Amino acid sequence: MHQNIDELLALQADDNRISAIEQKMAALAPRLRELDRVRQQAADAVQRAEASIQSEQQRQRDIQARVELHKKQQERNLAQLDSIKKMKEATAAMSQVETTRRLVAEDESELAAMGRRMETMRSEVERARAALTAAEEEQASAREEIATEQGALEAELTEARAERGKKAAKVDRALLQKYDRIRSRRENALYPLRGPSCGNCDTAIPLQRRNVMAANGSIEVCEGCGVLLYPG
Repeated sequence: MHQNIDELLALQADDNRISAIEQKMAALAPRLRELDRVRQQAADAVQRAEASIQSEQQRQRDIQARVELHKKQQERNLAQLDSIKKMKEATAAMSQVETTRRLVAEDESELAAMGRRMETMRSEVERARAALTAAEEEQASAREEIATEQGALEAELTEARAERGKKAAKVDRALLQKYDRIRSRRENALYPLRGPSCGNCDTAIPLQRRNVMAANGSIEVCEGCGVLLYPG
């Protein structure tokens, strides 16, 4: 067989090996994405639970500040009530005292309810954190396995590309460029003649071209599909 044919066949074998390794590496990505999805769901649950309790804590601080404000107002109202002598003014002041007392009672009731809600929310935060930790622990071995497999494939890919580079250096430059251009569009670029036809698309090759190929081992381009053909 012509030297260029042997070299291209060896190169194509390396390219097929490289493609197979790359496909195996690509197959790891969905597995990692699924692990990331599950972990992210757990992390999002923690974030939501923490955000909820932070929001509730802020509301609690706001209400506590309001209670303090109302209590101070109540002290002023009581002090004013003690100094009032006229009935009409006393009645108005008493009304203010009652209003402020009611507001304080309502706020304190809301604070008590809020305290109960926050206990429940703290439990939710703990459960969410525990679920995240469990997910990470469950995924540890799977992630380690994927990382090991990925490392092995990367080493294999580096070796295969190095071997491919050595073989490519032996191929005629113009022929290599033509091969690479065809290979970029299809899985294989080089096919043997199958009887009188292209081994890829079955397009008939003129007898004169077949005779030249058989005589000197030349490589021709199929007019039907554009692959490189060699005499089988």
